[in-house]
Amino acid sequence: MARPGFLLICAVVLLASSFASAAVVEHTFTVQNLTVTRLCNQRVITAVNNKLPGPTLHVHVGDTVVVHVINNSPYNLTIHWHGIFQRLSAWADGPSMVTQCPILPGNQYTYKFQIIDQEGTLWWHAHSSWLRATVYGALIIRPKTGQSYPFTKPYKEVPIVLGEWWDANVIDVENEALATGAAPNNSNAYTINGLPGDLYNCSQNQIYTLNVKQGNVYLLRIINAALNNQLFFKIANHNMTVVAVDATYTNPYVTDVVVIAPGQTVDVLLCADQSVGSYYMAATPYASAAGAPLFDNTTTRGIIVYDGAASTVTPQMPALPAFNDTPTAHKFYTNITGLVGAPHWVPVATQVDKRMFVTVGLALEACPENTTCKFSISGTSINDTKFSASMNNASFEFPTTLSMLQAFFFNVPGIYTTDFPSRPPLKFDYTNSNLSFDTSLLFAPKSTKVTRLQYNTTVELVFQDTSLIGVENHPMHIHGFNFHVLAQGFGNYNPSKHQKLFNLVNPQMRNTIAVPVGGWAVVRFTANNPGVWLTHCHLDVHLPVGLATAFVVENGPTPSTTLPPPPADLPQC
Repeated sequence: MARPGFLLICAVVLLASSFASAAVVEHTFTVQNLTVTRLCNQRVITAVNNKLPGPTLHVHVGDTVVVHVINNSPYNLTIHWHGIFQRLSAWADGPSMVTQCPILPGNQYTYKFQIIDQEGTLWWHAHSSWLRATVYGALIIRPKTGQSYPFTKPYKEVPIVLGEWWDANVIDVENEALATGAAPNNSNAYTINGLPGDLYNCSQNQIYTLNVKQGNVYLLRIINAALNNQLFFKIANHNMTVVAVDATYTNPYVTDVVVIAPGQTVDVLLCADQSVGSYYMAATPYASAAGAPLFDNTTTRGIIVYDGAASTVTPQMPALPAFNDTPTAHKFYTNITGLVGAPHWVPVATQVDKRMFVTVGLALEACPENTTCKFSISGTSINDTKFSASMNNASFEFPTTLSMLQAFFFNVPGIYTTDFPSRPPLKFDYTNSNLSFDTSLLFAPKSTKVTRLQYNTTVELVFQDTSLIGVENHPMHIHGFNFHVLAQGFGNYNPSKHQKLFNLVNPQMRNTIAVPVGGWAVVRFTANNPGVWLTHCHLDVHLPVGLATAFVVENGPTPSTTLPPPPADLPQC
């Protein structure tokens, strides 16, 4: 039997090793105007440290991240660390008016949080208005020093950040849409690492290039930072092996196409196993909305160049899926499974404490008094109405006087209510296209309704798409948690039929789920982090018009499960 003294020495050594492997990673983000040239025109954008994308943060598991954000832009601003759990650091999560008031122009705020129980590819972005169109960057979490990946060590790791570009001021685009009630203008291009690629006007020299050596393996960390479009991503003549999604490891999945929704990340291994030459990588939209309303139907591309390739040879182009290729998208989304036993793997909770059935979809809102507005989409117009969206017929309205997390912590009434319905107030044939413009179903009241959860509650949540105005694949993001994706499918969810499809053994874990167009997805998570956690569609065309709600998670029974007070520099409204 081991002696107590020996055990104490071992414990001290292990603790010292843990502290030695952790670090404080400190950055300063200066947010300000930046003039760039894209698509033949000069545009003034909002950017971090004069970069597009912004700086990549490199950290390890256990590190503490400190980012000083100085807002020298003309806009109110917050930064969200997408996918970070924010254990006991909800004050750093970032969504405007949810966990903080915005950082006003000329002010600053320091975000501080620890990397706990997660590794892989995440990202950061603005979380106020449409600023994340240009305010975004990668957040790479590597294993602790001395630990390795559960896959072949790559020769090189490469962020591939997919973005979306407007040949206009994005704040003006958003404000015009909100004022007129119509859908916003579409983007003009997609980008790879900030560059549109040579298919766009004046962009022959604005193309991302990745140089590779034949025979080497590369880890591509793919991030969809686009505002409003899911994307197909392919590389000519190359397969990719998916090894992680949303910073959770997966069983290896070989594919020639990646499908990725806004907010999601996908890590793939790329083996440079083809003949020496040049090959295009390309991203093009997956536009699932019914009737294919107008969207940015263009393609961005970069080039993979093998060492020794002749510069005069035209790169090979991949055959891309059709914009509405739902079978290809669904195959990709449903063939990914979690890697049981991998670092930070969490088994599926078997006991469910709360079940929720939540419709997600579009809606209408009556014009405010003494204003003129007109909803219009795909040739259908309705006077005196505005474009809106809702969850369970509740169209979310963000507070204006105090953040929801401050109201939670200081017990301030009147900022939100805890009566978000666990089921739709009216049951109907959710995906029946004949009901798309049934005015008895279309108008969703504005409110700030949330769901209050006791600490450690396990929630099973069904996201159900609706046909109201039109079916669409909605990428739903839950702040503060990963969830297991138990099943997904098309049509109306039927528990007696579809519970048999649940994967309770090795489901994929995500923080953002692309709910199938005209279909449903079932996720399960445990609310083990006190705070206020926004849950919303990650299409920015839908978030400001109401496709959101929040979970308010109560404190646990101990100091280590209780939200600390806000930092002294928390922005005030």
